[in-house]
Amino acid sequence: MDLTFYISAFVTMFVIIDPIGLAPVFVAVTQGMNSHERKRIALRAVGLGALLLMLFGLFGESILTFVGISMPAFRISGGILLFLTALDMLFERRAKRREDQSHEERPDPSVFPLATPLIAGPGAIASMILLMGKASGHPLEMILINLVMLSVLGILLVLFLAGGLLERALGRTGTNVITRLLGMLLAALSVQFVLDGLRDFGLPG
Repeated sequence: MDLTFYISAFVTMFVIIDPIGLAPVFVAVTQGMNSHERKRIALRAVGLGALLLMLFGLFGESILTFVGISMPAFRISGGILLFLTALDMLFERRAKRREDQSHEERPDPSVFPLATPLIAGPGAIASMILLMGKASGHPLEMILINLVMLSVLGILLVLFLAGGLLERALGRTGTNVITRLLGMLLAALSVQFVLDGLRDFGLPG
């Protein structure tokens, strides 16, 4: 495959994962955490997201088929879980839980919702499956596709690590406003996941 394919693959993964759009989401779900906690969560979320995308890229839909899960069902379940996170952001349930659990360990958002479904979501997983399918089993091409995916996640990690600067620039009020706006957008995105899943099942959308 020529360079144009890999450029197209980079653009595809960048648009679907959307590092620029996920940066303020990261700030919202880690609101009130210190820089050390944010760094740990960012590294874990991006690392887990990369691992999931690699696994699905290599083994494709056979993983879902093995456990009896179709891609449409994966989209719907991811949408429902993401909707619950959106409700937390809209009604400040995360902030209230942090106050109630001030002497307990805080919930870790690195696995959910960051690693999945936001980083390694249905769209990113499906894209990796399709891109790896075009490699036709050639090891070098498969490695290059994974490097393209990792380069997008590298940009995402840099933006996550700069989350503290973004939060300080916005201030507490600005962060709260953006958290609610992103909650609305996440709610809409979660509904879109569900609608896409239903459409894949053959229902009119």
